[in-house]
Amino acid sequence: MTSSSTPAPDSPRPHGRRRPLRRLSARGRGETHRVATPLELFFDLCFVVAIAQAGIQLVHAVAEGHAGQGILDYAMVFFAIWWAWMNFTWFASAYDNDDVLYRVVTLLQIAGVLVLAAGISRAFEDHEYLAVLLGYVIMRLALVGQWLRVARSSSGPERRMALRYAGGVLLCQIGWVGLVALPEDVRPWWFLVMAILEMCVPPFAEREHPTSWHPHHIAERYGLFTIIVLGETIAAATVAVKTGIDENDALGEVLPIAAGGLLIIFAAWWIYFVVPIHGHLRSNRQAFLWGYGHYVVFASAAAIGAGLEVAVEHAVGKAHISTLAASAAVTLPTALYLLTVWLLHSRYFKVGIAQQLVLPTTALLVICCTFLGDWAVLAAGIVSALAVATGETLSARMTTHDRGTETRTPVG
Repeated sequence: MTSSSTPAPDSPRPHGRRRPLRRLSARGRGETHRVATPLELFFDLCFVVAIAQAGIQLVHAVAEGHAGQGILDYAMVFFAIWWAWMNFTWFASAYDNDDVLYRVVTLLQIAGVLVLAAGISRAFEDHEYLAVLLGYVIMRLALVGQWLRVARSSSGPERRMALRYAGGVLLCQIGWVGLVALPEDVRPWWFLVMAILEMCVPPFAEREHPTSWHPHHIAERYGLFTIIVLGETIAAATVAVKTGIDENDALGEVLPIAAGGLLIIFAAWWIYFVVPIHGHLRSNRQAFLWGYGHYVVFASAAAIGAGLEVAVEHAVGKAHISTLAASAAVTLPTALYLLTVWLLHSRYFKVGIAQQLVLPTTALLVICCTFLGDWAVLAAGIVSALAVATGETLSARMTTHDRGTETRTPVG
């Protein structure tokens, strides 16, 4: 990930005929009409393949009564997916020159995530992380190559920053070998250490020279990935409902889950996009906290879909867990998503205590829905929808009040 507090000069993409290889120099924060590229969208879609695999394995673990181990494996695998995606996203926002070599290296990163996705089932079932590690290393070494290109194209503090990135990422890859070499009971602690070290690389690399990422572009990239993850959640839940109906003729049991899940996902989309966040991304500290916090946003959003699958399997008698556990598989990630979006997004735009309390209160009520038995998911969906309605009503009243104040204020 990269961050910036100093605008760089405009550096729009060249038009017309372009050389296949060009200097990988910084783009400007002042570029107008900066949007996600087709390559970035393709990159996101391929990463969702890995997220889907992680969700499938989480469903199996929770449904079989191994929720603790399943959540731990999910957190570890999801970190690898998210961190590689995030580093590419911020790098591309600052340095995407769209030449042939840049495209080839990006496609190599996509190949890496597909290797990682192929190894996810072994990671969950046998705690065998070799394929996951191999895919992660492919993605990260490709990024090292990109940073070395930046170093070759720059000088002074920018060159030192690029070399620090390349060296930091490379050293972390050596450390990740411990995930396959160390005893199984030590691996979660080693993962925690390595995850912290990975997240320390960007602040260390950019302490002298921040990169020139584009706030609107970054906000759009995160928003698009959120949409894709929520779309994957809908797809997973739809398949689960279809299977429940086809195999068990259990429309009455799965319909409340389907309705509640749809309301939850619609509310999740609405709450995330109710305010434009790019204006908030102005300093290094804001950018790092916001970007890192999205690990929880993406992981919880994907986990909602897995939870809905678990709830359906329980409703048709295929899951070996209690009703409370099946309900919690949906309500807990939903509450976590609501709280995290409030912390990262909404609280900066809320006016007054009433508006500030909407999402935290909703998260608490969603957790309480866990204890409503077979109606837990539907109740959580209704609560989430009511939160959207409440938020919109409070915003409308605030707007009306402000307009009335302006009307009564004398001019001059």
